[in-house]
Amino acid sequence: MKTIIVPLDFSEQSENALKVAASLAKKHDSEILVLHMLELNQAIISSTEGYYQEHTVFLLKLAEKRLSEFLDKPFLKGIKITPVIKHFKVFSEVNEIAEKHDASLVVMGSHGSDGLEELFIGSNAEKVVRHSKVPVLVIKKKIEDFKPKTMVFASDFEMDNLAAFKRAKDFATLLNLDVKPLFVNTPGDDFLSSREIYQKISQFQLEAKSGEEVEIYQDYSVEQGVLNFAEDYNADIIGISTHGRKGLSHFFMGSIGEDIANHANIPVVTFRI
Repeated sequence: MKTIIVPLDFSEQSENALKVAASLAKKHDSEILVLHMLELNQAIISSTEGYYQEHTVFLLKLAEKRLSEFLDKPFLKGIKITPVIKHFKVFSEVNEIAEKHDASLVVMGSHGSDGLEELFIGSNAEKVVRHSKVPVLVIKKKIEDFKPKTMVFASDFEMDNLAAFKRAKDFATLLNLDVKPLFVNTPGDDFLSSREIYQKISQFQLEAKSGEEVEIYQDYSVEQGVLNFAEDYNADIIGISTHGRKGLSHFFMGSIGEDIANHANIPVVTFRI
């Protein structure tokens, strides 16, 4: 875990994420790349007039000062911190930053969202989950010392999940986590018989060269089943793959990974398919 990216907006939620990243960085001798997005009007960015250029420089300097003050925290002592200030949207450009700095993980705070707010604007964490090619660890609450021991990894065990499953196992090995693979069986058109489930899982595990015992859990929806089982199992982290659907496909079909990242109370790590 060479580099960890932490998007910051100076909120309590982003400080919660920073604390978790600090715990990981100390354990793995990682650098933390702190990413702050300065939202500038496009007219200001593209203008050649002196006034707008001076205004842009002023805003950048102000952001640098505020970021420096925000990072003056005891829990960051001894950790290499690299601040980066950009003027684009974090959720659409996070891959560029991750690739440039060879980042292994994005740790992001989120308060989640509900009802009309979620329907119309969603959350930045949800957008990062949708776009990021590297795993995204979503943190909801304040965690003083992040020492997870168990992770539930939910999957439909379709073959397109193989790469995400392997990345999840690598992540678990890195953090020394016990992993419990989970399949949620739901009523309706998606219902599978026990025989069908075991056949699907056996074929998947054969291809993945994996022999872990998979928990089969019954619930009314995949999202609720994952959340309920994680609570019953007393898991420290929920791991899940996400398709990262965009546009109309995302609007009509949704993404279980994003929904769980948005609604779970415990940390969620997503692995893009």
